[in-house]
Amino acid sequence: MAVPVPRQRETPATESAQAAQLPAAPHATTPQASLTLLVIEDDPAGGLTVPEILDADRHRIRLRTARNLTEAARLLTHDVHCILLDLSLSGTGSTSGGSRTAVVDQLDTLREVLRIAPRHAVLVLTAEADAERAAEAVRVGAQDFLFRDELDGRLLGRAIRYAVERKRADIAQYKLAESKLRAQENARLERGLLPNPLLEGSDLRFAARYRPGRSRALLGGDFYDTVRTPDGTVHAMIGDVCGHGPDEAALGVELRIAWRALTLAGLCGDDLLATLQEVLEVERPCEEIFATLCTVDISPDGRRAGLCLAGHPAPLISRPGRRAQLLPYENSGPALGLLPKARWPRRQVELGGTWSLMLYTDGLIEGRIGEGKERLGQDGMVEMINRHLAEGLSGEGLLEASVTEARRLNGGELTDDVAVVLLSRAEG
Repeated sequence: MAVPVPRQRETPATESAQAAQLPAAPHATTPQASLTLLVIEDDPAGGLTVPEILDADRHRIRLRTARNLTEAARLLTHDVHCILLDLSLSGTGSTSGGSRTAVVDQLDTLREVLRIAPRHAVLVLTAEADAERAAEAVRVGAQDFLFRDELDGRLLGRAIRYAVERKRADIAQYKLAESKLRAQENARLERGLLPNPLLEGSDLRFAARYRPGRSRALLGGDFYDTVRTPDGTVHAMIGDVCGHGPDEAALGVELRIAWRALTLAGLCGDDLLATLQEVLEVERPCEEIFATLCTVDISPDGRRAGLCLAGHPAPLISRPGRRAQLLPYENSGPALGLLPKARWPRRQVELGGTWSLMLYTDGLIEGRIGEGKERLGQDGMVEMINRHLAEGLSGEGLLEASVTEARRLNGGELTDDVAVVLLSRAEG
């Protein structure tokens, strides 16, 4: 049986804040910090008696009282841990037939409380005869319900602690589900951005590395692909959509898929890039978005290649007994999406019999060197690659060492996305 205890006086928000050292977040409590309960009820006669409540450490739970939702929103500061809503809370409204007093649906009141306090635990208080409505309140989103006639300090204190812990668990479960959903979406993007190369029948070896620039992202706006057409030509591409958000990643997927389809359909060089620009102009979320691209088509005998650059850095080639160097390329075309009716000249380059060709995005060369403003740049990247080649690295090992060293020189994670593709051929 509940023991009647005199109702505590209302404590203004300013007085309450000065009276205690309260935690910085609604659900972050410490042994030294008391819980704070916000009571929402509108009985002007004070019929609702809230007993003195002690927490598990015998500390007094602090009370605030609001007469309506407007006052509740004002008192709902970060140090409130739980809300006790009297389901008899009523209000005034109007109908099309004129002004009159109308009882607000109690569950609508609860829904409004949940809207303004999405991270707070909520308890509802009702009469024992309204058990069905109390259960419905829990289905709507309250953590638990209490009957007014059974209210005492021990029961209420325990209900508050359980409600706060249950809300913490609900938030943790929501974050876990959100994380799993994000991982699934990123996996779908990954299948589009980072495809399996189609090189069946080719003697070329393929390796790739990808690292997103955003710390909490799995993917960015860089993309690449490699396919072999029926005539034996191997086509490779790497690109970079400006920006790092999901829209840029999605656009990268679209451009990568369009490139593969157009390449398998027989397009190459200027015709291919012009069509990709049309795709970008239609699919980009705003006119400021552009993409750089590098395409290489390697002849069936593997000794020559055609190269097109759309605002993208030139590939790097290494051959036995010679230092790695950038492929010479002048008069490259602009990035896709910058100039209407642009042209992208295709240049023929000699590869030789044994070689490795590295395509990369600018995230690899734009990292800083130490604490200054100096960047690695293409010259620094060439020197870095030559050091790794002298150490006997090749293939996957070469790419991994290069990306790792660029990150180390930057003093931490690179701010831009990095994609690197390596195609190699050994004659004989």
